Amino acid sequence: MITTLSFDLDDTLWPIAPAIEAAEQALRDWLQQHWPTVANAWSADRMAELRDGLWQQHPELAHDFTRLRQLAIERMLQPAGGSTADVDAAFAVFYEARNRVQFYPEAREVLDRLAGRYRLIAISNGNACLRRTGLETIFVTGIHARQVGVAKPDPAIFHHACAAIGERPERVLHIGDHPRQDVEGALQAGLRAAWLDRDQRDWPERPDRVPRLRCLAELERWLERIPS
Repeated sequence: MITTLSFDLDDTLWPIAPAIEAAEQALRDWLQQHWPTVANAWSADRMAELRDGLWQQHPELAHDFTRLRQLAIERMLQPAGGSTADVDAAFAVFYEARNRVQFYPEAREVLDRLAGRYRLIAISNGNACLRRTGLETIFVTGIHARQVGVAKPDPAIFHHACAAIGERPERVLHIGDHPRQDVEGALQAGLRAAWLDRDQRDWPERPDRVPRLRCLAELERWLERIPS
């Protein structure tokens, strides 16, 4: 019996690209206001190169998008005389905008209904905030890679989530868009899994027992059909 639904967040409940683009624009606007020389020295393309370079230089931080973003801001501000307080202020602007997400059309309505039948939790490699995105009232908890120290598909993050709510893995269904991180990771950890494939991608290795769903409304209908 499924008692708990575990959701990935980015690109499962909302598209992540528009949120990151808006957050980076908010950061550039803040720099232009408070540190114009830094803003003029760091074009959008150069900022992207810095971000990508830091991800390659620090594989040990692959589970911590917050720290990687803070490092990028430090690299821009500190040579110009920026303090830790300036870095914190810049990141706060970025993070506030990053959490102004636009849900997929059906997502909030379906989540509200599912919350009446199941416990909802989040398991995410990203750093979205349930409170800031308006999900805190319907999700029991959110588990992020940063707090566990490992990212999906490592079974440890799934086991951590199950332990946090006191539930056996086989009674948890994890829903996400990524075949490896979400589906294979959940199955390896002993959870059930559903693949949310909004873009109709090709994945010939998808296990037969894993439903392929185009939206959360299909998840809701699939849950109604399976035996309790």
